[in-house]
Amino acid sequence: MRKLTLICCLVSATMVFGQRSFAQESTPPPEPAKASQAPAHFYRLDFVVQEMGADGKSTNTRSYTATVSTDSRDHGTSVRTNSRIPIAIGSPQKGSNGEEIGNTQWQYQNVGVDIDARNAREIGRQLSLDLVADVSSVAGMSDATLHQPVIRQNKWQASILIPIGKATVVFTSDSLDSKGSMQVVVTATALQ
Repeated sequence: MRKLTLICCLVSATMVFGQRSFAQESTPPPEPAKASQAPAHFYRLDFVVQEMGADGKSTNTRSYTATVSTDSRDHGTSVRTNSRIPIAIGSPQKGSNGEEIGNTQWQYQNVGVDIDARNAREIGRQLSLDLVADVSSVAGMSDATLHQPVIRQNKWQASILIPIGKATVVFTSDSLDSKGSMQVVVTATALQ
């Protein structure tokens, strides 16, 4: 009788714990499918900064190339080509006997081209970018009494949409010191 009771208890325990372990091994219900993110694509960006004369012909052209990705985690690309121009902000003081006391104080100004391209996204066969272009230069000196350089600056900032594989003028403006103009042309080429 004892054996029979023991066997019945073991069978009952096996059934209870067996069901519980079976329930634990069952697979959880599938989670709702997340929207799949499109794979990242890479593009070579060719920037051309053109200074145009009054006749509409190019007088100076500078080219820059960078790569950008459509990956949402990509922080974009930057191009920096600058010269540091010294500007005197203080001169030596004259002492009581006429000698100079102290040194000339200088401040440096970056002059050149800064380009930033961020948030690249594909929209059909076009590429959308947030673009900033800052072009500065030292103007020619026409006043001999002026001892400090005059800095000319063109700065553009916009969200742009350009066709892939086609050169596109994205910014243009008149020159400040002539009848010419300046423009920025961008070409986006898909990289394989």
